[in-house]
Amino acid sequence: MDALFHPRAVAVLGASGREANPFARPLHYLAQFGFAGDLYPVNPGYAELAGMRCYPSLAALPGPVDLVLMLIPAARVLEELPAVAAAGARAAVVFASGFGEMQEGQALQAQLRDTARKLGVRLLGPNCQGVIHTGEGMFGTFTAALEPGPVATGGLAYIGQSGAVGGSILSLARERGLGITAWASTGNQADLTAVELARYLVDEDETRVLALYLETAVDDYAFRDLARRVVELGKKLVVLRSAVSPAGARAAASHTGAIVGDDAGYRVTVREFGVIEAEDVDDLMALAHGLTISPPIAGERIAVVTTSGGAGSLAADQLSAVGFSVDDLPEETRAELGTLVPNFGAVDNPVDVTAQIFHDSDPSAFVDVCDRVYQADGIDAVMITLTLVTGTLATRMAESFVKAWRDPAKPIVLVWLAAHEQTAEARDLLAKAGWPVFDSTRQAARVLAALRNPKVVENSFASATFPVDQIQQAAAGVGAVVTESEGATLLGLAGVTRPDSVLVRSVDQAEALAAQVTGSSVLKIQASSVLHKSERGGVRLGVPAEQLVRTYRELMTSFEAEQPAGVLVQETAPTGVELIVGVTRSTGSLPIVTVGLGGYATEIYRDAVSAFAPVSPQRAEEMVRSLTAAPLLTGFRGSPPVDLSGAAQAISRISLLAVAIGARLSDLEVNPLRVTPDGQAIALDFLLLQSPAATHVPSEEL
Repeated sequence: MDALFHPRAVAVLGASGREANPFARPLHYLAQFGFAGDLYPVNPGYAELAGMRCYPSLAALPGPVDLVLMLIPAARVLEELPAVAAAGARAAVVFASGFGEMQEGQALQAQLRDTARKLGVRLLGPNCQGVIHTGEGMFGTFTAALEPGPVATGGLAYIGQSGAVGGSILSLARERGLGITAWASTGNQADLTAVELARYLVDEDETRVLALYLETAVDDYAFRDLARRVVELGKKLVVLRSAVSPAGARAAASHTGAIVGDDAGYRVTVREFGVIEAEDVDDLMALAHGLTISPPIAGERIAVVTTSGGAGSLAADQLSAVGFSVDDLPEETRAELGTLVPNFGAVDNPVDVTAQIFHDSDPSAFVDVCDRVYQADGIDAVMITLTLVTGTLATRMAESFVKAWRDPAKPIVLVWLAAHEQTAEARDLLAKAGWPVFDSTRQAARVLAALRNPKVVENSFASATFPVDQIQQAAAGVGAVVTESEGATLLGLAGVTRPDSVLVRSVDQAEALAAQVTGSSVLKIQASSVLHKSERGGVRLGVPAEQLVRTYRELMTSFEAEQPAGVLVQETAPTGVELIVGVTRSTGSLPIVTVGLGGYATEIYRDAVSAFAPVSPQRAEEMVRSLTAAPLLTGFRGSPPVDLSGAAQAISRISLLAVAIGARLSDLEVNPLRVTPDGQAIALDFLLLQSPAATHVPSEEL
């Protein structure tokens, strides 16, 4: 990756001398914006370009290069790759379209990727707009966003799949005064992906904030590794997505699959590692700017200073919505403010100075109020909300802000509710000073919320033995669809409690069992093609001993076409609250454990929470307590709370079971897991779907 962002020598293959040609820009940008390495234009049609000798081919270069910018048609890219490798390059940027973005180019893109890998060349693109590293003067792109000049260097690294959106980011960053350290457009991602580039850039000291724009699904392992590293380094990751799930979503054979959806791994990573999700490009820019400039927030108490009572109320509402407190200021601070704020203003929080505080276009009194609030004990951040402060007063206000807080120790966010044309000079002054200005209290509140340090979920396991080898052998000995009776061995190995059960395969067995049982039983048809037995009438509850044989006959007759293995006769379990515990795993993805309200209500209420499997008992209990339905277990309307330790242990063991099965696992589901008043957790049904994939247990999972 060094060859891409920190090349010592760059060849521009297909460089153009025509000013109107976008492919003339990369050479121009590199030559004019300070690239310090060796630069070689390559085009047999020119003897000289941009004051430099132009070479007829890569083979004619006077020395090795690290990076080749391939500004040539798609049909020529493949034939030039051997020359790229022979020139010493370990990276190439393929700008041309005509590859995987169109049906007829997909085979060519696959061939391009395979050839590059054999040659040891990493590819950015195709169908991309290139790469930038401002600290190196490395502007290997043809985006028109740089026509006014280079963007300033700074703490933001941006990587996105869309070249057009990437250009917009550069343009908006310039307008905001937001500095960028690195930028890349990944296009079709035949080789290098946005997540892979981000993983490289997060380790660079200059990077404070990573911003990603994603159009396709991400690899679960790679994205989680990136998010974890961001947290380890105390940096921030902001993601904007325009496509929320992978193509070709599988139909959910289990209830769990229907609940979590196709992007479960992404969603769990976002929640567990504090990834910040942007809602649109303007939101991405606001978040990136605020996170890059502002110090982290230490607590939850925010003070609001405003020129309008209405704007102050809006700010308080938005701050409360993201979990902040807008409490009264210390008495000492309110006393000080009482000498500065007009009598018809307010010195509580929000502090409303009213427009009367401004005399002769002098903002000094207002800035003094803001500073007193900023200095107040127990205040963790300040939101300044201006309304129609415009013209000369706006400019003087901006000058005063820049002088008052050059390097604030805690966040100060500025919301300006006025037209840009009436505050243009002030905004420009603030942009040059690096101050972010927000157009709404909601946007500023989101930035403050994003400045919190993420609460990374603890999921540590005590040392314990788990029969992985036995579980894998048992899973390998059953088919693609494992029914409840077949899964009894697996649940037993995992240490999960289930009711006493007998699989009845004949009338004689049914008659013998009926003579032995007392009380009522539950009868369930067992057939690999009947995944949801209750929905198809394959479960009979409360069957007395004298009706057991008749019910057995009815079930076997009703499902004769399904070639059932028999009927499972099960003791009736104690009453309790029902949960669903499921683990899903798509090809190449991480296993996701989901806990939710179970039984018939599962897909109606979708009251569920997911985490990466396996989960510890402590983490499992946290998941149960986070459910909307948790009061049914923790105490509701005077009912005694249930001891959740049994349920937590069962959930943890089910997650361990799923991980132990390995890559064969597609879906594993216990629905319901009944939690009784005395704290027992009993698996009342079981389903396992397996794929033919080779069994393995990645070390990071178990």
